[in-house]
Amino acid sequence: MPVFRYKAMDANGKIVNSDTEAEHLADLEVRLRAQKLDLIHAKQKRASIINSRAAIPSRQDLINFCFYLEQLQGAGVPLVDALKDLRDSLEKGALLRVDTGLIQHIEGGKKFSEALGEYPAVFSNSFVSLIEAGEESGEMHKVLSDLSDTLKWQDELIAQTKKALIQPAFMIAVVIGLLFYMMTQLVPQLTSFIMSMGQELPAHTLALIAVSDFFVAYWYVLLLAPFLFAAGLAVAIQYSERVHYQFDRLKLKIPILGEILSKIILARFSNYFALLFSAGIPVLRCMQVCKRITDNKHMEYALDIAGQEITAGKNIHTALGDTNIFPPLVVRMIRVGESSGRLDQSLVNVSYFYKREVDEAIGKMQAMIQPVMTIVIGFIIAWIMLSVLGPLYDLIGTVG
Repeated sequence: MPVFRYKAMDANGKIVNSDTEAEHLADLEVRLRAQKLDLIHAKQKRASIINSRAAIPSRQDLINFCFYLEQLQGAGVPLVDALKDLRDSLEKGALLRVDTGLIQHIEGGKKFSEALGEYPAVFSNSFVSLIEAGEESGEMHKVLSDLSDTLKWQDELIAQTKKALIQPAFMIAVVIGLLFYMMTQLVPQLTSFIMSMGQELPAHTLALIAVSDFFVAYWYVLLLAPFLFAAGLAVAIQYSERVHYQFDRLKLKIPILGEILSKIILARFSNYFALLFSAGIPVLRCMQVCKRITDNKHMEYALDIAGQEITAGKNIHTALGDTNIFPPLVVRMIRVGESSGRLDQSLVNVSYFYKREVDEAIGKMQAMIQPVMTIVIGFIIAWIMLSVLGPLYDLIGTVG
């Protein structure tokens, strides 16, 4: 939908400058009139790559968005009024355009979660599902507070991970550049000399020669292959449900990273299942809402089967245990909560358990990155040096 930059005036004579989406100028005027704004003039913004990137609010914008709405909702301010107050406090930017669009959708009759769903590039499926859970439970301010905390945690996690990866990333870039130079320039010169000696070469030297020949013949393939693979995978995931499922399943099997991702998903699932259940939402409805929060097709499928087993009469802990995604300790915690009538508290404890495990796992991963990279780099350099210099030392020893 086209984006218009407009200037309008409200009933008090206050001038409003903002961006919003509309089909055409007439549609824009209708939308503004619904907000009690009189259009002065408007101009359609030209679409560009830069504009499209700038149209997506940053994570910090989303944190402020959730915090602002949570504060006003907690004070009893109606949602639309809270969004309008936020709009009036914003200057130019992507969040202002999104906020204005949300107001229009809600005043047009949509629920808040439905309005958020109109901006999939800004609000993820899990974000929208959590807001839907807040609408159903009547605990919107609690959901917004948790979302704000979660986004802050993710932001800190990303910042820590980037900081931890700066040195390894630099080392990887240097090694890849050095590897390409040695394989395409240095090694061919040395191996041609070694082969001219006429002596029998060891297996690791022959392997190095084969790798060097491949680099020389197909260097462009090695450079382009990762980008082409990523693009092809993204298209396949978008258009094939089966590929999407298999990709999400394999993500959870990646050593260390897959375990961390699983715990993050299950912590979120447990936390919001507890929120809905404590608000009186039926168990099956809790399952339907919370399985979308996982944002993982493999997890969704497993929890969908658990929901079917609960419908067939199984206990909650038995059905969740049959998914094989909850460890026995967590299943026992849920069983105790189910038996004692305090399932919501047990699920909160499960969420805390997983969050603590995630923090510990990430700390261990960050501590392992540099030693592992050092070992890998040392192995590559040792292989090249041994393969090139080994035959030379053998020849010197023979001559001596």
